[in-house]
Amino acid sequence: MKKRFLIGLLLLAGGVGAQPSPRQLYPGLFEAVQLGSVYADNKTFVDALPKAPPTEVLAEYNRQRTQPGFDLKAFVARYFTPPVAPTDLYRSNIQAGIRAHLDTLWTVLRRPAQAEAQQYSSLLPLPRPYLVPGGRFREIYYWDSYFTMLGLREAGRTELLRDMTANFGYLLDHYGHIPNGNRTYYLSRSQPPFFALMVQLLAQAEGPGSRALVQYRPQLQREYTYWTTGGNALAPGTAAGCAVRMPGGELLSRYWDASDQPREESYREDVETARLSKQPPAEFFRNVRAAAASGWDFSSRWFVPGQGLASIRTTSLVPVDLNCLLLTLEQTLARAARQAGDSTAAPRFRRLAQVRTQAIRRYFWDATAGWYVDYDLPRRQPAAVHTLAGVFPLALGVATAAQAKQAAQRLQTEFLRPGGLLTTPNATGQQWDAPNAWAPLQYLAVMGLRRYQQTALADTIAHRWVRLNVRVFNQTGKLLEKYNVEKTDLLAGGGEYPLQDGFGWTNGVLLRLLNEERPALQR
Repeated sequence: MKKRFLIGLLLLAGGVGAQPSPRQLYPGLFEAVQLGSVYADNKTFVDALPKAPPTEVLAEYNRQRTQPGFDLKAFVARYFTPPVAPTDLYRSNIQAGIRAHLDTLWTVLRRPAQAEAQQYSSLLPLPRPYLVPGGRFREIYYWDSYFTMLGLREAGRTELLRDMTANFGYLLDHYGHIPNGNRTYYLSRSQPPFFALMVQLLAQAEGPGSRALVQYRPQLQREYTYWTTGGNALAPGTAAGCAVRMPGGELLSRYWDASDQPREESYREDVETARLSKQPPAEFFRNVRAAAASGWDFSSRWFVPGQGLASIRTTSLVPVDLNCLLLTLEQTLARAARQAGDSTAAPRFRRLAQVRTQAIRRYFWDATAGWYVDYDLPRRQPAAVHTLAGVFPLALGVATAAQAKQAAQRLQTEFLRPGGLLTTPNATGQQWDAPNAWAPLQYLAVMGLRRYQQTALADTIAHRWVRLNVRVFNQTGKLLEKYNVEKTDLLAGGGEYPLQDGFGWTNGVLLRLLNEERPALQR
């Protein structure tokens, strides 16, 4: 069993000879460290560097572990160097103001290009400089980066914006998809596909005459292939991998992870929660990993209504946000083909986009609720849980004008709070539920409402969010990954790890909203 697992992970990581993951490098020791709570955060060990070759470390562990008085924590401290968070050595200057803080963070969170993999490290090399989110997140993250890149454009840092786009293109060329992050243990999954929007953002920054869409056309096609492969062989109402064939025959996609093992970076949490689940362990782990691929790890969005993480069923749900992003990818591929003079591909992708648009409106719009939701494939009905993923059809132009008006009313009555918009109205203790709110979803809601001329509500949300960000910064000197928008005097919580400082996508969205210069933001 262990041999099959290791071979499978090697294949997921790009084939035999690829950079191995920590669980592959330290069989037995890895499980002991992660289950033994040697570090408070399981991610610490998978990011740590050994002080000796892994074979030597493993041999010493197997020799010493049966000896009387063996101390696992002392052993790990002797043989491993734990990572340092990018913001640990930085102290902000509150008196200099929020804009100076934002400008400084582009340097604090910047990481240099790395031509070759560091020996025995889980970090995957990238050919260009890049920005990390901050805190425990010491590597690039896929969907985080788009919102960070919004800030780079606002700050006029076009070269770093170009570097970030090139790195994601490199990952598509090298692995056939953009991993969750540039770590070996993230290779089995992707994240919400924002690459098309990144390329569009670069084209806008470069101005008229930009060839970014044509330049990245092959990588955009690879992204599309990753999310749709296998769909042609599916019968209606079935799914395989990322691909889903809807009951009416339309091809859509879902979040997926190629592995059915516990996440290496959250190994203890996954093993312990699996014991509480009624699902077979492999099925539970797959659902947990698919939720990590969504970026919403974790939320009542993925649970049986009224139940907790043990009931997670991510792969049974067809996500509204993912399919709106894939619609944007199809539209971008059509534009890229047109610019390249490809008269065959351009109309083909326009037709695919038209089919997906109709499918999104058919399956994800809940007319009774007046809100876009995910689709429950086994039950053949819209999902019961309302989440802020419902703003994607507004932000990306899928909703009709009438739907946008109803959605604005739903945002006002169900999601709006003193500090901004709730991620879901459900208080579960999970970080992607009430009372927490996240910068990317605030931004998408504001942009979506403005797109449909719902400007008063858009300005209210933006004003509340900016005011909360600035007030917390003035009190703490920090910009955080998430915020409590119900009780704005309290910090956000929940999830598997403490609240993180940095923070890439918060910075990018805040700078963009500050630069909007709308009256509501000036009060």
